[in-house]
Amino acid sequence: MIRHLLAACLPNHAKEEPFSSTSNTKRVAIIGAGAGGSSAAYHLRKHADASSIPVDITTFERASYVGGRSTTVDVLDHPAYPVELGASIFVKVNHHLMNASRDLGLSINSADAARPRENDDSIGIWDGKQFVFVLQENSWWSIPKLFWRYGLAPIRAQNLMKGTVNKFLKLYEEPMFPFRSLTNAAAAVGLLDSTSTPGNVFLSENNISPDFSREIIQASTRVNYGQNLGLIHGLESMVCMATDGAVSIEGGNWQIFHGMLKSARADVRLNHTVTSIHRNADKTLTLTYNANNSKEQKLIFDEVVIAGPLQHSDLSISPPVEKQPDEIPFVTLHVTLFSSPHKLSPKFFKLEGANAQTPETILTTLPSGLDLGSNKAGVGPSGFWSISTLRTVDHPVASPDQKPEKHYVYKVFSPERLSAGFVNNILGLENTDGTVSNSNSTIGDLSKRDVSWHHEKIWYPYPFLYPRITFEETLISPNIWYTGGIESFISTMETSALMGSNVAALLFQSWQDQVERTVGDDPVVEWEERMEL
Repeated sequence: MIRHLLAACLPNHAKEEPFSSTSNTKRVAIIGAGAGGSSAAYHLRKHADASSIPVDITTFERASYVGGRSTTVDVLDHPAYPVELGASIFVKVNHHLMNASRDLGLSINSADAARPRENDDSIGIWDGKQFVFVLQENSWWSIPKLFWRYGLAPIRAQNLMKGTVNKFLKLYEEPMFPFRSLTNAAAAVGLLDSTSTPGNVFLSENNISPDFSREIIQASTRVNYGQNLGLIHGLESMVCMATDGAVSIEGGNWQIFHGMLKSARADVRLNHTVTSIHRNADKTLTLTYNANNSKEQKLIFDEVVIAGPLQHSDLSISPPVEKQPDEIPFVTLHVTLFSSPHKLSPKFFKLEGANAQTPETILTTLPSGLDLGSNKAGVGPSGFWSISTLRTVDHPVASPDQKPEKHYVYKVFSPERLSAGFVNNILGLENTDGTVSNSNSTIGDLSKRDVSWHHEKIWYPYPFLYPRITFEETLISPNIWYTGGIESFISTMETSALMGSNVAALLFQSWQDQVERTVGDDPVVEWEERMEL
């Protein structure tokens, strides 16, 4: 794949040896090459270059690619057809991603630029029994229909979303940025009222009607986070509605993070797993790691940035960190990509008439009155979170005299692996009883005539965003920085990039402080002084 060839172009040291302990160069290790880690490297390099402070940045990534949750796969294994497997879009208020895309010279497209647009119904919201709302693209009737069904709720929700986003954007600027405590920063800009309240309660308290909340906003929280309004907090519910100017990078959003690391002149070590961090007597940190499951090796650093949820890192840290992040449950998301010559079945979605067409994007919600009890995260009768028609591709045929066959590329989010019967049903194939050869049949058991290509992935992409009023610290031990606290606040590529930038600014400030004042040799003293800043 193209991305693996580009990864080979990133800087990489030839020798696996510790840097000189007598050097004035700051040695920084970043664990994770996703949005947070790449952004931390990118902004740290900018700070260092602007102040002529020599810094070596080494990024360890246990995967074989840069980008974390942002990654692509090639439909039909053809590099001309890359599609997003993970984080798919960002929006115009995502300043870090928008600015980096511009500065790195990347091509930005509308997020749905490749969608076939073969019918007027672009988005349908399905409750497992019926479409409760259908948005018609380029139709003057869609907006009046919205107000006819929901009254003033759309305007109230839009105003609430804008007010919430404007509070959040204060975190990007002085005096809030950079923030050492996300909890204190969220309180200062007035966001704890929205993080402390379930989405349905937050919306009700702001006079958003239950029908609009359930049918429109909940459809958005389900496609974005696999969670219903009764579980997810109000802030993330509002973030889901901030979709103006949705875009993506041509060829894959991972290119932003590849470009950040290249610009940072980082030594990027893919397939490198950090297993432990040990604090030395001279305040430095020894990282133990292995490359491609080879024998363990060690490097010494002055600072370490853990750029991802600590609970998923399998890191041993000695002595233990002073500010241990909470362990929180993460969503299990099954992503299924497949191509087929068949369009989505109107019959399956109970659409009648000879000219009936299924919307190209299907979001889901819960039927009115459904009580899931304690299982507020449940998917309900729809059985899936969303189905998107991403694009069409030319599928080669046996005879060179024939034109390639047009196949549609679909992306399905679901809480469980798709069965072959389900795929059969949504494509309107003959087998509609929910089985193929047996109840355990999967998409791979279907005929290549019907499903020409498929790719399945299980992600643990974001936490269950339960209401809360405290968030993890950015400095969890002397010289050990953490970006993962942002995940239970807002979990997006942009917010991870924001936290990477924030940690880079704090880290750089700490270097400036070391120059400007005398700090004792006791690491505990330095730790206390840093926490007071």
